[in-house]
Amino acid sequence: MSRISVRGFAVASATAVTTVGAVVGVAAGGQQSSSDPIEATAADSTLLADIPAGQQAVAQTASLTQQADVQSTAADAEARKSAEEAARKQAAKDAKAKKAAADKAAAEKLAKEREEKAKKKQEIASRSATRDAGDFPQQASYTVAEVQAMARQIVPSGQFQCFSNIVQHESTWNYRATNPSSGAYGLVQALPAGKMASAGADWQTNPATQIKWGVNYMNERYGSPCDAWAFWQANGHY
Repeated sequence: MSRISVRGFAVASATAVTTVGAVVGVAAGGQQSSSDPIEATAADSTLLADIPAGQQAVAQTASLTQQADVQSTAADAEARKSAEEAARKQAAKDAKAKKAAADKAAAEKLAKEREEKAKKKQEIASRSATRDAGDFPQQASYTVAEVQAMARQIVPSGQFQCFSNIVQHESTWNYRATNPSSGAYGLVQALPAGKMASAGADWQTNPATQIKWGVNYMNERYGSPCDAWAFWQANGHY
């Protein structure tokens, strides 16, 4: 038998007993004592039904709901805390990676700048005469081999072959070569010939002066003797 049916049975029994007792008391013309067994039984039976079954169920449901709410709130707080911690760690990781990338880019830029600076310095050095024309003693005349030896000492090694190619085509290494139609003169066939005076007053008789002027001219006009030779190959002159 269920609790509800037991409780109902108890209430019904107590009511019946109470009713019988009242009838007996009236019939006897007297009042029962408060300690009468029948009345006590009725009171005890009433205690079994002090809280209805429906209210007990509601109270239990409310308690479980409250516990679930507390647990859910705690879980949400823990989840937010975990999410915030994960976001903080990711932000720190991203910042570190960004800084590393920036440092790498800066290092690469610096290395590139240094490389370009060194390359430019090397190019400038390669375009400059290694020896001055005045470093060579003047002679009454010079053989082709002597002129070429001078050129090897004046023209940077990386540019010598290009310079030599131009001189070979222009004058065949004859420092007194003259073009009868244009007046071009010397190893590099300067036109007008007097321009070589900027390198030295002895430009007509000193191969070293002509070589120095020729190197400077090729550097200024084309960038280097090799650039001048590339132009010559494409155009047949420079």
